[in-house]
Amino acid sequence: MERSILVTGGTGSFGKKFIQHILTNYQHVERIAVFSRDEFKQFEMSNMPEFAGNSKLRFFLGDVRDKERLMRAIDGVDMVIHAAALKQVPACEYNPFEAVKTNILGAQNIIETSIERNVKKVIALSTDKACSPINLYGATKLCSDKLFIAGSVYSGRHNTRFSVVRYGNVAGSRGSVIPFFQKLIREGAKELPITDYRMTRFWLKLESAVDLVCLAAAKMNGGELFVKKIPSMKMTDLAKAMAPHLPLKEIGIRPGEKIHEMMISIEDARNTIEMDNHYVIYPDAYPSERKLSGKPVQNDFEYHSGNNSDWLNIEQMRNLIAEIDSNNINEKGTLKAGWRVVDAA
Repeated sequence: MERSILVTGGTGSFGKKFIQHILTNYQHVERIAVFSRDEFKQFEMSNMPEFAGNSKLRFFLGDVRDKERLMRAIDGVDMVIHAAALKQVPACEYNPFEAVKTNILGAQNIIETSIERNVKKVIALSTDKACSPINLYGATKLCSDKLFIAGSVYSGRHNTRFSVVRYGNVAGSRGSVIPFFQKLIREGAKELPITDYRMTRFWLKLESAVDLVCLAAAKMNGGELFVKKIPSMKMTDLAKAMAPHLPLKEIGIRPGEKIHEMMISIEDARNTIEMDNHYVIYPDAYPSERKLSGKPVQNDFEYHSGNNSDWLNIEQMRNLIAEIDSNNINEKGTLKAGWRVVDAA
């Protein structure tokens, strides 16, 4: 792990967990810059027990749309972890130009400033919605992924290297459907809404997302897209795990929603290798040093939440939710700020 790290969107669920992991496990890291645009979230984070008074942390107010501000923030940084994005599917559908400015033009700014400041490694966070996208959020993230994958070639004589990590729904994040269901249950709902009874989703813990980024940081040569192997679950089973006493109501699939989320499409298969706990997709359009050893997948291979070989059962999901709840209890015995934010996207 490099000595100086900048995390865009560093006050988000992933950013805080990643930074906590680095502070705990990588003592040689000298400086971590938290780059985000919300001063109140920075204030809250700086006062959390796990971060308060830590001399290694620096807080930078700024937006990835602002290239000049990024140039200042990235100065002297060895590694950039790019987690900032507009991520809510309905919000991106109704504000498409804003999604493009942050998710695409912001990605371009990260790439160009990282090259100009001689950053060694850049890792961008992707999403399963970027694979064969059907909504604007997924489309902007696919474009972002391709920009970062091309970045290692675009860097020319510079040594900056770019890679991407892709994973599914994070059970411990504010964007999860779990807190939405919890709110309905607390308010005495008579039923839980399911958009389609066939629907499946990938699920992982924040710790697994952090592990994937650390793995990519250790293995990357530039141009790789790392895909985590993670379990799936039927949305009906998730609802049963949380409220076995409540009936389910099918309300119809929403715009931009899939029955199954995809991580690797059949078009990606010819450039994909399989390893023990993850896959690596190499770029199709750019030359890449394929130094990572793995087994090529079949040409008709697809990896989506419906054809997964690893599934969470109801009891496993209950244990995962209990662990999430315990991790989101603060020292006063109440839920941490933000955990009750409702968003089912």
